[in-house]
Amino acid sequence: MTDAADPPVSPARVAVIQFDPQVGLDNCAANADRALALATRAARDGATLIVLPELSTTGYSFRDRAEAYEHAEEVPDGPTVKAWESFAREHGVHLVGGLAERDGVRLYDTAVLVGPGGYVGRYRKAHLWNREKLWFTPGDLGFPVFETPIGRIGLLICWDIWFPEVPRLLAQQGADIICSVNNWVWTPPPIFDETGRCMASYLTMTAAHVNNVFIAAANRVGTDRGARFLGCSLIAGTNGWPIGRVAGADEETILTADIDIVSARSAPIWNQLNDLIRDRRGDLYDPMLGYTLGQSAPR
Repeated sequence: MTDAADPPVSPARVAVIQFDPQVGLDNCAANADRALALATRAARDGATLIVLPELSTTGYSFRDRAEAYEHAEEVPDGPTVKAWESFAREHGVHLVGGLAERDGVRLYDTAVLVGPGGYVGRYRKAHLWNREKLWFTPGDLGFPVFETPIGRIGLLICWDIWFPEVPRLLAQQGADIICSVNNWVWTPPPIFDETGRCMASYLTMTAAHVNNVFIAAANRVGTDRGARFLGCSLIAGTNGWPIGRVAGADEETILTADIDIVSARSAPIWNQLNDLIRDRRGDLYDPMLGYTLGQSAPR
């Protein structure tokens, strides 16, 4: 294992942005501008990987499928991805954000990764929550992991974190960090515990711990047509514990953490006899999960 005093092999300053995008075509420009204003602040503070929430330019609470369709755009040729590409080139950063994707007549709840070189790839949300099922098609791209100059980046969206197969499959494909874009909303009560954390915070911490992978989880805040969002964004280390604080339930904020992204590759080696990857009994359960190592990441 790497000595703690060794210099980082792939240093990164990760920033997750928590803010309050509002649904409605009249709000989309303001949502996009606010997201990039906060991302600019993070980049000026040295961030090299920035994560925005789910549906960060459109808001969440669509009235019907027609309204969701009006808010959606093509990937990667739509205006949001183009703006994110320009931002990433200008600031020399990688950025992940969520938007509504239109592909023909189909709509997807999508996370996009861009970098200094432009568009890298996308992930379409596999597990749809509540009324999302009325507008969006379940994702059809699997769970891709993207090779970048700073490390291997996996993506997931919101409700996905309730399915442990998702972070496990990303980790087994070599993800160093998972960028989790979210609109965490109501869950069975109690919504918060005595520390002010919501269940999604603990699920994120648990997924990071049991897979020994960094997870940068960006949630939104505020209310959107009566739906209240829970905040509680965080950056979890490979040991599962938050690096720094968990964001409050109501605040607009930026959380940052300085990490060595590729240190996740040695994190599963706990001692001389226990290695999380080698200890897995894939011979027993991988065939049941339909998992195959080495599948290429769709773009």
